[in-house]
Amino acid sequence: MSSSTVDSKKKIPLPQFDDFMLHLQTNNYSAETIYNYERDLLTFAYFLNCEIQKKFDDITKSDIEYYKAYLLSTDRKTAITREDAFTKLQSGSINRLLSSLRSYLKFLIFQDYKIPIQPEFIRMVRKEQKHYKVAELEELTSLIESPSILEKDPIVAFRNRAMLEMLFATGMRISELLSLNRRDIDQTGRIFIMGKGKKERFVYLTERAKPFIDAYLGLRRDNLPALFVPQKGRRMGKKDCRISPNYLQFKIKSYREKLGIIVPTSAHSLRHGFATYLAEEGASPAAIQILLGHESLNTTTRYVNVSDRFAEEAHRKFHPLSK
Repeated sequence: MSSSTVDSKKKIPLPQFDDFMLHLQTNNYSAETIYNYERDLLTFAYFLNCEIQKKFDDITKSDIEYYKAYLLSTDRKTAITREDAFTKLQSGSINRLLSSLRSYLKFLIFQDYKIPIQPEFIRMVRKEQKHYKVAELEELTSLIESPSILEKDPIVAFRNRAMLEMLFATGMRISELLSLNRRDIDQTGRIFIMGKGKKERFVYLTERAKPFIDAYLGLRRDNLPALFVPQKGRRMGKKDCRISPNYLQFKIKSYREKLGIIVPTSAHSLRHGFATYLAEEGASPAAIQILLGHESLNTTTRYVNVSDRFAEEAHRKFHPLSK
């Protein structure tokens, strides 16, 4: 458990908090998921201690509504940094915090602990209606190719190009990409993925992407298992050093700005673009769902129905009074 959260626990201990964390570990939750639960619950503990100054056993339905308002505010404090947040949380982030609290309450029920409020009384907030934007295919292509032009170090150029090629070729998440090992790719370009919630699936490289991965690996002079490694860690021979998500997101932002692409673009945007342009070419939502690793088809349709250009072409082609 991170040392940065110890103070919050001491000031207002949540009953059986450590047992809940152990429960997550023994049920094979990922380290990232466990960290998110810890952070979310300590945010709630901080709210109880510093905002309403109540003990856990005394909370009411009204306190939960106040907690939602607190999460929606822009001057809230975080459990770890104690600094003003200033940014408004999106509904998805708020619902994750509420869901963590629900799961914790369910665990306490399982442990026969008398809880002050039932989990079903914690209702999720209404999600914003988002209109997802994706850059034009030509812009995404330029972004993917940009490391070959903008990076001076040839290993960095091939590595970053290979990462971007893989993201768009497969539609995988950034966490999935950066956790890959060399052995996870077979000779045909098929990649075995262990995704969110320990869900397993295969994704597939394009013929275009394969040479860049081969070229990058050919330049490396190490036996490290990770598919993508930072230069410093490679030179020092650290066994499990990997590229960080922050590094890759920073690089994508830098490339986008240098190319003058005005549509906000991130690693997730390449996954989004993968789904959008597959759909435009006629791929079925069910197939895209499998490739993305979505549990629900409803989640997939958010990605495949968002292209303004595709909607405009469909309108012109099919509207009964278009001519």
